[in-house]
Amino acid sequence: MTRTHPVIGLEKAALARWCSGDPSGFLELSAPDVTYFDPFLPARLDGLEKLTAYYGGIRGKISAPRYEMIDPHVTEIGDAAILTFRFVSFGGSEGAEMRWNCTEVYRREGEDWRIVQTHWSLTGGS
Repeated sequence: MTRTHPVIGLEKAALARWCSGDPSGFLELSAPDVTYFDPFLPARLDGLEKLTAYYGGIRGKISAPRYEMIDPHVTEIGDAAILTFRFVSFGGSEGAEMRWNCTEVYRREGEDWRIVQTHWSLTGGS
């Protein structure tokens, strides 16, 4: 039996909340020194305070009743875990499809894992 890395479960739970308009799952996982890249922002966000402000502006505006995390892969290096995956979401009244690549870098803090770096990018194709 293959053990699934704990950060995959954390990410799936945060994505479920995100897709129903609640970004708090990711905020609760993020370290104070988190950095964040998003294709809809002109520059990197540095720190949990800035990420919280950004997510506050989109809270309740994200809706993806159907979504899929595709091929998650974790590479653990000491107290760091690098999670990469593809993500597809279907939302809005037309069921608009969006495809993404994501990289999350988690840092182990005691028994917990915290996101220290996030990078989302749009992608085409399947």
